[in-house]
Amino acid sequence: MQERFETFTVLINRISRNIRKIKNQEMAAYHLRSAHVSCLYYIYSMDHATATDLCERCEEDKATISRALEYLESTGFITRDTESAKRYKSPIDLTEKGLEAGKKIADKINGILNQISTDLAEEERIAFYRSLSIISESLEGMSKKI
Repeated sequence: MQERFETFTVLINRISRNIRKIKNQEMAAYHLRSAHVSCLYYIYSMDHATATDLCERCEEDKATISRALEYLESTGFITRDTESAKRYKSPIDLTEKGLEAGKKIADKINGILNQISTDLAEEERIAFYRSLSIISESLEGMSKKI
């Protein structure tokens, strides 16, 4: 049982660390960090994203998303219309610089997903994601009881 726990936690941590490392390496030229990359990806992928939407999609807290958006706005990746609603509910738009970075991020993500999928049959990939979802939901349920 202990070996199963250690294997599970080590592999999950390794995957997470490698994803952050790839994000940080790929976006170093833009001076972006992992949270910035996630925000840009979802803004690029979604229509009319808000900070609230990003909190849900990125699975990050409001403070992390707020800091990331402040940075992206101050460095010219995004603009926000703050006249129509509260800041966290106002629409976020990509600038030309943001569109360029968003496209690069989306292309890189698609390339990585295609590359890692080559060693998995479609049925294996589906089963893997289903298993991850079940584990995630179970752990989330348990964490709420604590």
